[in-house]
Amino acid sequence: MNASEFPRLTPENHRWTSPDSVIYNCIAWAAGDMEHWWQPGIYWPIPVPAQDHGIGVLGEMFKALGYQDCELDMSIESGVDKVALYGSSLYYTHAARQLPNGKWTSKLGKGEDIEHDTPNDVAGGVYGEVVQIMKRIRQAQ
Repeated sequence: MNASEFPRLTPENHRWTSPDSVIYNCIAWAAGDMEHWWQPGIYWPIPVPAQDHGIGVLGEMFKALGYQDCELDMSIESGVDKVALYGSSLYYTHAARQLPNGKWTSKLGKGEDIEHDTPNDVAGGVYGEVVQIMKRIRQAQ
């Protein structure tokens, strides 16, 4: 991970939580799947054209998983799962998931998973900016 890719990450606002993995990506990680690389044309839980990487297709996929838009409300809510969707121009670039403790977790490409304080900590570089927060009632494990 280099500083130009993630200019807002500092030693104080994040920590590594897993080693590198090429099995799953950030979208899968945010959705709770560590067994697939989620990308249209490779693995995607709803039918979409393989070349569609627009921010809308990411929002629709999370809607299919039971999430709904909650503006940009990043606050912690008891019994609620939240995901942050990132974009650059018209395309999605990343997704992060809120942890029960209020911090957030991201998978950095083919690299490691990290825990970070806010969704904005991984924004501002290769992931663009947070464009949407979605939430759903936490599902029983």
